[in-house]
Amino acid sequence: MATPSYTVQTQAPASGARPQFDKKPGLFTLVIFFGVLACGLLFTAYSLMHDMSELGTVVTTWTPFLLLGVALLIALGFEFVNGFHDTANAVATVIYTNSMPPNVAVAWSGFFNFLGVLLSSGAVAFGIIALLPVELILQVGSSAGFAMIFALLIAAILWNLGTWWLGLPASSSHTLIGSIIGVGVANALMNGRDGTSGVDWAQAIKIGYALLLSPLVGFGFAALLLLALRAFVKNRALYKAPKGNTPPPWWIRGMLIVTCTGVSFAHGSNDGQKGMGLIMLILVGTLPMAYALNRTMPADQALQFAAVAEVTQQALVKSTPLPAPADPRPVLSDYVRSKEVTPQLIPALAALTGRIGAEVKGYGSLSKVPAEAVSNVRNDMYLTSETIRLMDKNKVGNFDADTRDKLQLFKQQIDNSTRFIPLWVKIAVAIALGLGTMVGWKRIVVTVGEKIGKSHLTYAQGASAETVAMLTIGAADMFGLPVSTTHVLSSGVAGTMVANGGGLQMKTIRNLLMAWVLTLPAAIMLSGSLYWLFTQIF
Repeated sequence: MATPSYTVQTQAPASGARPQFDKKPGLFTLVIFFGVLACGLLFTAYSLMHDMSELGTVVTTWTPFLLLGVALLIALGFEFVNGFHDTANAVATVIYTNSMPPNVAVAWSGFFNFLGVLLSSGAVAFGIIALLPVELILQVGSSAGFAMIFALLIAAILWNLGTWWLGLPASSSHTLIGSIIGVGVANALMNGRDGTSGVDWAQAIKIGYALLLSPLVGFGFAALLLLALRAFVKNRALYKAPKGNTPPPWWIRGMLIVTCTGVSFAHGSNDGQKGMGLIMLILVGTLPMAYALNRTMPADQALQFAAVAEVTQQALVKSTPLPAPADPRPVLSDYVRSKEVTPQLIPALAALTGRIGAEVKGYGSLSKVPAEAVSNVRNDMYLTSETIRLMDKNKVGNFDADTRDKLQLFKQQIDNSTRFIPLWVKIAVAIALGLGTMVGWKRIVVTVGEKIGKSHLTYAQGASAETVAMLTIGAADMFGLPVSTTHVLSSGVAGTMVANGGGLQMKTIRNLLMAWVLTLPAAIMLSGSLYWLFTQIF
């Protein structure tokens, strides 16, 4: 899908000095950068080999490991591109208000992106997986599973690189979700179903609202905050372009650095988890013995797991008079995919709950589950967890409070058994995102700092836009809102330009809006086409 022709210009607005972007990194900086990159790759390879050797994995063919290596490199490549694509969210305002030199700002942002990934909870990591087609998740180690992973990641990387090359701050999160929707549509069509059945429309509608809401939030709140500053803070220097390299007053400078730090940390914490979830999906498909189940869970917890499964099954059986189907898995798979409730749903859930509990009790602990059974046990747990989540979300089943509590407790037990992230995965993603933040940032930073408004960004404008961006991403994380910080910051700068009387460069605004509107359809078409192509190749 075509995008509007757009070239990053290098002329600064009429007033204000342009930041010094021409300073090249020194030899020492380059050595540290490539040294950390090499250490990250070596640590990832060592961790994989260590986990395989601990389980006594016998290598009969290197093909799965070759696919695993390629998939991991593509997943880490997505996080690397995500880093430099989204750097402008945090650093554009501190650079153009002379709060921090450009090279210091991106290094600072990269470090806090790194910390954000390392200290993240991992809760968001598996949320992205729930958007993928259920049949591909259950067969992620198959050729179709690898085609799915390659297609959605490569599509997201291509769109991110394209918008970065044009200097357009588009949303990486929306790009990734569009890629996932594209795979779902293509998979449904290729299996003879209606293409709409492969789409999580609730999520798609949320993103559509976000595309409308994010620019309005950024524009309106940043403009209002700037007007409030003008009303209560009478220092005229705050509302004029910086003179030369003069930094802002200490309190504005502190506010800008704090918000830059907050946006960087939150970006790492949120966006880094998306890469973690996809990497865990890759690992589960290629090395299920090591990564499908949390083998560090103590044996006494496994006994507790089995007990919770038993009482949950009994509660479900009491709630319905219908007998359980011979094979409950297809019933739950159809429900997770289509969200259509059938009379067999609750009996099937009760039957699979009982089977899972009996299997875990029989093995004694997750670490004793034999290699040939690991994938089936995990798939059963995934189906059950997703079914409970969707039934609770859609208010399916007239359960009493006690039964609902038992279902949620059992789901928590399942998630503790399957949703874990090894430390080395966090470190690898943190390095990829942190280093990516320090590379290629100039194009989009120049667009945000110079090409949205007709005048140079002032101290008060930078503080207003960055504060709104930080508070918005914090609220989005707290309430689960799919608001794009990229859109909020860019439109926030535009709002402050209007509020300050500087005016807007309408060509840039048109191109930004066009890129934002095209992100979802372009990602859907790219990933869907790549998925079809890769299934033919594999």
